[in-house]
Amino acid sequence: MPATISPQSLDALLKGNSQFALIDVRDPGEYNNAHIPGASLIPRGDLEAQIAAAVPHIATPVVLCDDDARRATLAAATLERIGYSDVSALDGGINRWVTQEYPTEWGVNVPSKDFGERVEVVHGVPEIDAVELRERIERGDDLVILDTRTPEEYQRLCIPGGRSVPGAELALRITDITKDLNDDATVVINCAGRTRSIIGTRVLQRMGLPNVVGLKNGTAGWSLAGYGLEAGADRVELPTLTDEGIAAAEAYADRIAAEDGVRYLDADGLRALMARRSDETVYLVDVRTSAEYADGHIPGFRWFAGGQAVQRSDEVAVVKNCPIVFCCDGRARAAITASWYRQMGHEQVYAVRGGISEWQRGGHSLEQGHSQSQPLGLDEARGKVRALAAAHIPSASDAAIIFVGTSQQFAEAHVPGSRWTPRGWLEVEIADVAPDKGSPVVVTCADGIGSAFAAATLVDSGYSDVAVLDGGMNAWQKAGVAVEQGLTGVMSAPADMLPAGTDRSFADMMNYLRWEEELGRKYEA
Repeated sequence: MPATISPQSLDALLKGNSQFALIDVRDPGEYNNAHIPGASLIPRGDLEAQIAAAVPHIATPVVLCDDDARRATLAAATLERIGYSDVSALDGGINRWVTQEYPTEWGVNVPSKDFGERVEVVHGVPEIDAVELRERIERGDDLVILDTRTPEEYQRLCIPGGRSVPGAELALRITDITKDLNDDATVVINCAGRTRSIIGTRVLQRMGLPNVVGLKNGTAGWSLAGYGLEAGADRVELPTLTDEGIAAAEAYADRIAAEDGVRYLDADGLRALMARRSDETVYLVDVRTSAEYADGHIPGFRWFAGGQAVQRSDEVAVVKNCPIVFCCDGRARAAITASWYRQMGHEQVYAVRGGISEWQRGGHSLEQGHSQSQPLGLDEARGKVRALAAAHIPSASDAAIIFVGTSQQFAEAHVPGSRWTPRGWLEVEIADVAPDKGSPVVVTCADGIGSAFAAATLVDSGYSDVAVLDGGMNAWQKAGVAVEQGLTGVMSAPADMLPAGTDRSFADMMNYLRWEEELGRKYEA
């Protein structure tokens, strides 16, 4: 039985300076409604796939929590089984945490969003609202609109005429983007809502760029004002870097690194810090573009685009109070990202001064591609169950067929007659679907990975006739077998998926934006 930790002991950990991770294993909707400040979200069904990147050192203390400790206890047993040696579940869960009058908060990526609002208030980051921007566009004012989201988000829906420049690229590319503009041209920074546009605008404001503003409330604010967004925009190519642009970005990076307390590493210093990974968690983060990372990166570094690293800091640094090293090709993008982390309050933050070139000058090689590491324990799980091809799956009248992926995946396609039984709730709900542990059960998901873990759990729980759909619904559909769609048999609203950006209803957009703005009120004094 996994160990437990009391609310009092967890509160002391959160107030201390030791390395540990606090992970909430509930569904995203539950986490969004209320969670413990400082808890990172990794739903129970994603643990094996995400834990190695989230908690790289298996001896790091890990505290798991949920509402009442049932799922956290099950998840703790999972982590122990795959090798983590110091795992505990919050005694009584968040329910007991609240009854003992400890705080909760709502929302996702709260540390970054709270920080963004603080930056806007404290530094007077200038902004423009959608109505004024639309008027200026129609008037033909000299404008350049830069979208700091990921290229994928940008291409889905963007401000008409906007150009994709992901957040980490702004300082590096802005000199070359603006060199041919008139002196009175205005640079407008936008994202989906608020945080990335505030951060991007502050970067350029701090660089000394004149006439720069952030679009208040981003594409959400644009939609709420009644204006249409552009779909499928192809303005994603970044400008070719010039010596002038690189020099301006690196001078800025050096200045803010000194002002904010970022420490530079050379190749020897990086190797020394990397050697500490045998004893503690050390995060190694490459903040270049995806293509640059794939062309060659320092072994051990994880790719996380710089703008997203600032937007989702609680996903990058799940373990608290540990070293974080950022790297790029030179030093600008790494040092600028690192400066944000220092401003957020992280103490041990580093940037590799010469990036991958510095590493190569030290005689070390690079890795190519994006490593697709296998979820921990997958081979063991697959070894416990038999896999059936689509043609050999029994009908729902002859076996209990369950789908353990997300509700969205279930709605897109599932085996006719199957029942959505999300993996996070598997042990709690399986008796309703298959009360007889000797009856046949077929476990399915989208790709065959989550179903393997779920099937192994059922075997360990005493079910004697368990099989998985080999290759998941991807293989089923490739075989041309009929599927069922929609939330068949789901009687209550799923909590496992959160709408984002323009997927939100207008009411949800308004509430979300008001919540973000409210985070900054406490800094107004």
